[in-house]
Amino acid sequence: METRLYVGNLPYTTSEDELRALFSQAGTVASAVVITDCDTGASKGFGFVEMASQADTKKAIKMLNAHELAERTLLVELAQPHEERSNRMRQFWANLATQ
Repeated sequence: METRLYVGNLPYTTSEDELRALFSQAGTVASAVVITDCDTGASKGFGFVEMASQADTKKAIKMLNAHELAERTLLVELAQPHEERSNRMRQFWANLATQ
């Protein structure tokens, strides 16, 4: 099991420190990052948290998925591996060609 979590539907005002503090309730946090727009620096409303162990990862999902934070319901799940953009576009065009 992986230890990297995707955290969706974050309030746009959530800082990395706040994200780390929230997930530290479930165990040791190895890293926490809020994804921001590279031009404006504004939060995109999601982030990633890496927990120190698989046990902490499972506990964080159980504890914080559907958790309310500033009137927003968080989505917490295992992060999927990042695909290269060129591969995604190739797949998109291939799917269109077969329709």
